[in-house]
Amino acid sequence: MNANQTITATKDRKAVLSTLWIFAMFNYLYCDLMSLMDPELLRQYMTGNAGGIPITPGFLLAAAVLMEIPIAMILLSSVLNYPANRWANIIAGFIMTVVQLSTLFFGSAPTIYYIFFSILEIACTAFVIWYAWTWRNAETG
Repeated sequence: MNANQTITATKDRKAVLSTLWIFAMFNYLYCDLMSLMDPELLRQYMTGNAGGIPITPGFLLAAAVLMEIPIAMILLSSVLNYPANRWANIIAGFIMTVVQLSTLFFGSAPTIYYIFFSILEIACTAFVIWYAWTWRNAETG
C-alpha cells in the first residue's frame, strides 16, 4: 500500500467512525425527545422521579457527562491519530454499549419505542467497537 492509499484508508476509517457516532447521537437525542411526548413519562419527569429514579441536578450532570462521550467522539474520531483514535473508539463504544444495555433493566419497564432505539444504539456502538478493533495501521502492516 502506498502513502496516498494509507492516508485515504485512514481518513475513510475516521470518517466512518465519526459518522457512526453522529448516527448514535441522533438516536439518543430522538429517543429522549420522544420520551417528552410520552404522557406517562412526561408526568414522571414533572414530579422529578422517572421510573423510580430521582431526577436531581446530580443525576442530570451525570447524564450530561455520559452524553458528552458520544458527542466528543464525533470530533475525536476525526482528529486523533491512529492509536489514540482506535482505543478511544473501543473504550467509548464499550462504555456506551454497556450503559445502553443496562438502561433496559433499570427503572420502569422500557417502552416499545425505547427498546427500538436501544437496539439501534447498541448495534451502532457495538459496530464502533468492532470497526475500531479491526482497524490496523496500514503503515505498520
